Amino acid sequence: MQSGVTFFTSSIGRKIIMAVTGLILLGFVIGHMLGNLQIFLSQGQEQLNAYAHALQSMPLLLWTVRILLLAVFVLHIWVAVVLTLENMRSRPRNYLRDGTIQATYAARTMRWSGVIVLLFVIYHLLHFTVQVTNPEYRDLVDQAGRPDVYTMVIAGFSNFWISGFYIVAMLLLAMHLGHGIASLLQTLGLRNSGTRGFTDSISWIIAAIIFVGNSSIPLAVLFGYFN
Repeated sequence: MQSGVTFFTSSIGRKIIMAVTGLILLGFVIGHMLGNLQIFLSQGQEQLNAYAHALQSMPLLLWTVRILLLAVFVLHIWVAVVLTLENMRSRPRNYLRDGTIQATYAARTMRWSGVIVLLFVIYHLLHFTVQVTNPEYRDLVDQAGRPDVYTMVIAGFSNFWISGFYIVAMLLLAMHLGHGIASLLQTLGLRNSGTRGFTDSISWIIAAIIFVGNSSIPLAVLFGYFN
């Protein structure tokens, strides 16, 4: 029991927790993006609605995964806040000033991008998942009688401000991931002075792919691709 408490209270333990939870969330982001990109397939409406229906037909598994992801998300945020406060307390003021000059923009805005992404996740869940902001989405069904997620996505992103907010959130998420993946690789011992250039490039390539993939849907809707 004592070792478990020490793991959660030690700086190394918290960094490991940060890395593991970050890896789980990264996997979810990639999986979620790939699922949504089915909208671009030749039978996009059928593919996307069938995919959504398959998930909704397993409510126990779906809600178990959702609750676990929520727990991982909360733990990730908690560890991030604790580590940030510890770093602020441990660094002299002059060091903070010098370190800010040398740090990348993404690293310096890591906390704020994380907060904005959190707000976006909350809105995204209210918008598309539980449909609190747009209860009319619940009445959308396709010819097979399934929830018409395809039409819901197009209707949602037809609003310029919603698409704009989504794209900005994806940009901030990409910035957050670019720095976060690099930090993850460093925690795993894969990022050092000899591999920094390569691992940083990989980190930003992954972040860019996620940004382009997620942003392509609202952009396609706004430019009338699905009309």
